[in-house]
Amino acid sequence: MQLKQLDAFLRVAELKSFTRAAQQLFMSQPAISFQIKSLEEELGASLFRRRDKKVLLTEAGEMLYPEARQMVKHFQRVKVALDELRGLKTGKLTVGGSTVPGEYILPAMLGLFKTSYPGIAVSLKIGDSRQVAARVREWEFDLGVTGAPVAVDGLTCTRWLGDRLIVVSASPAGETDLAGLAAGPLVLREAGSGTRQVLEERLAEAGYPLEECAQTVEMGSTRAVISAVEAGLGLGVVSVWAAAEPLALGRLGEVKVAGLNLDRHFYLVRREAGPGSFALDAFHDFLLTRLTDDAQ
Repeated sequence: MQLKQLDAFLRVAELKSFTRAAQQLFMSQPAISFQIKSLEEELGASLFRRRDKKVLLTEAGEMLYPEARQMVKHFQRVKVALDELRGLKTGKLTVGGSTVPGEYILPAMLGLFKTSYPGIAVSLKIGDSRQVAARVREWEFDLGVTGAPVAVDGLTCTRWLGDRLIVVSASPAGETDLAGLAAGPLVLREAGSGTRQVLEERLAEAGYPLEECAQTVEMGSTRAVISAVEAGLGLGVVSVWAAAEPLALGRLGEVKVAGLNLDRHFYLVRREAGPGSFALDAFHDFLLTRLTDDAQ
């Protein structure tokens, strides 16, 4: 049963004329007759009878008429809803961000996006990079933004915004070398965070595996790392996005480490296949227009 058949049936039933129905639908009368005949063959029942030059419904037609009206109305409601989704007048978007992009970057990005598309309901959830990737894969998040690339089956990972990790202390700005950094104590993010992953990789490349560093203290968020460093627990490694305010206020000092490059990027993570959404595609493209290869 096709929508064209139901539409033709309803017009003929309401106008009691094949000719007038054809005119309203901008179709030929033979085309209208073909739609009705096809519907009757599919249902195995005659739907119309002629009487006094009028076309009237049969008993089967009377039974079909209210159901056909409901089906056509339902389709029209669905079509309007889809047009609104397609036009981004409505929709839902759930974004997962690892700590730094989730707390320092995405709120502003989502605010700008909502300015352009106020009808879209947005939600932002925070976790470490590993958790964000897992929840994108499990359909809990539409899009993830992580502090390190992820290699998970079923996900695509696109390099996005530049970032730079810095070493900070409770003392004024200073300098050290890799040996001095490894001597600790170090205040670090937990395993699974993008910040931790990048630091481990770069220290290992420089010949100072993290597990061989003297003392480490783990914290569950970037804010906790900064607070611990301010309290004098050791040197911390955080994103320049997160450290900007405490550095400007003099609560932290940046420690330059000779021979250690901590430039990195944030990454956009989404599913390779499966149904997406118009809101997801629009926000993904919106973020890519702000893509930069420059670390902050």
